[in-house]
Amino acid sequence: MKVLIVDDDAVDRRVVRRTLGASGDSYHEVQEASSVAEGLELLDGNQFDVILLDCRMPDVDGIEMVTDMHAKPDMGNTAVVMISASDDTNLALRCIEAGAQDFIPKNEITLAKLERAILHANKRFEIEQRMHMSYLEVKKMAEMDPLTGLSNRYHFEEMLKVMIANNKRDGSNVALLALDLDNFKHVNDTMGHEAGDSVLKQSVKRIRSCLRNNEGFARLGGDEFAIILGNITHVADASSVCNRVLNSFKLPFNIQGKEVICGVSIGVALCPVDSSDSQALLRCADIAMYRAKQNGKNGISFYEPHYQTEFNQRFIIHNALNNVLKNDSFRLFYQPIFCAKNGKLLGFEALIRWPEAEVFYTPDVFIPVAEQSKLIDGIGQWVIETAMNQLALWHQQFDANLTMSINISPVQLQNERLLSECQRALDANNVSASKIILEITETALIKDNSMVTHSLRVLSKYGFKIALDDFGMGFSSVAHLMDYPIDIVKLDKSMQATTQVSDKRLRVFEALALMLKTLDFIVVAEGVETKSQMSLCQKFELDRLQGYLLGMPMDATKTDVFLAQQYQI
Repeated sequence: MKVLIVDDDAVDRRVVRRTLGASGDSYHEVQEASSVAEGLELLDGNQFDVILLDCRMPDVDGIEMVTDMHAKPDMGNTAVVMISASDDTNLALRCIEAGAQDFIPKNEITLAKLERAILHANKRFEIEQRMHMSYLEVKKMAEMDPLTGLSNRYHFEEMLKVMIANNKRDGSNVALLALDLDNFKHVNDTMGHEAGDSVLKQSVKRIRSCLRNNEGFARLGGDEFAIILGNITHVADASSVCNRVLNSFKLPFNIQGKEVICGVSIGVALCPVDSSDSQALLRCADIAMYRAKQNGKNGISFYEPHYQTEFNQRFIIHNALNNVLKNDSFRLFYQPIFCAKNGKLLGFEALIRWPEAEVFYTPDVFIPVAEQSKLIDGIGQWVIETAMNQLALWHQQFDANLTMSINISPVQLQNERLLSECQRALDANNVSASKIILEITETALIKDNSMVTHSLRVLSKYGFKIALDDFGMGFSSVAHLMDYPIDIVKLDKSMQATTQVSDKRLRVFEALALMLKTLDFIVVAEGVETKSQMSLCQKFELDRLQGYLLGMPMDATKTDVFLAQQYQI
């Protein structure tokens, strides 16, 4: 056994060495040091099984040496038995608290006691080491994300607090980046969790390649990540890192032999500019990240104070949406659609409205929140069922040829249950699919999405009519008319000329109408509000008209009265 004796008294060292040498059953390889400095130097180049260490020495005492050893991991793996001329119990406790495994007064040193102390110290040290390793494993599990090996949310938040405190002292800035993978849920849902895990691990590898070694990087949960950038002197420093990360996602992922496109949205908050509180800074970065999502995904957004107000508003609307949906208290209004040639009533467009309440939200406010939160699936299902049920009643009471136009969100088109929900509503109300017009906006088509394409083709195959709404609003593309099974095109009301004088808007409106008629689409003019607008639509031989001049959106009761007048019942 290799033993190191550290004692400033040469006589005491000889006594201990002679006592150890008196053992006939075991061999001890002994080295001596006359000071703590000399002992630490020997430890630096040698491995000992046990150290017999004097408590009190000039300059630096033994207790300080034990503390120094534990502060240096490469020196802290040796059992320590403290020896002292004093047999003070408090001194012995201080030695144990400092990290020693045993304590022997010098006047009690015998071969038996010394060997027993060394044996016990070694065994206690082994147990302490195992306990320490177990603690480190548990600590690692508590602080690390098992899939990616990154810090988890708990450890990241602790790191962020330390980083903010350090940067306060030296007067520099901290940038916090909140990252969320785009379209990750679609990968998980369509290809399975194994594919999703592969995307996460590959994403971590790409992001890590854009960072320095000293930057905090964590997985906060799901497909959410965060990065701490310290010593930021200018906003451009954070922008540079963000752009490197964005560029790293340009190449598709190879998942199960297939190429998968998955971008990343990044929100940035700065300390102390946006906040000096770690939790508030995380919230700011999150809000900025949601803004990056809103702006079209796969981009960067720096936090701005007014985002907080918008975020709070979305939160309030989200909670209100949950309650309205739960209580089934949305309302549907119905706006009539007429034949442009003979003025005959052809059908209605179902328009969702907020319940009558003190706080009221318009569709252009609450629908985007519903889409972002995926509540649109439940709301859309309610609209489909309610509108088809109402159409079935009007078929029985008035005219079996009436149609119902129902607006379908781009989010709904990515839900594989949409077809079954539509079919179930048809069967429940005994309505033909040919009487249902599903209205979509071009925002659903501006990105290549196989699920949207598949949904539209299957719905068309089952007999539903597909109408492209708001054509000409800004995303118009003739390719959309060719690539998707569209039957009806609704010209956006912004295309309506305000007067009959010849101007650019009038010429564009006429050209669009001519092109669409030539391509055999049914063309609907929206927003017809004046007789001159109606005359122009008839002049350009549009097929259908819709607008306040012809009929306002009405609830079901008023629509019943309107229908009774139309059919003179």
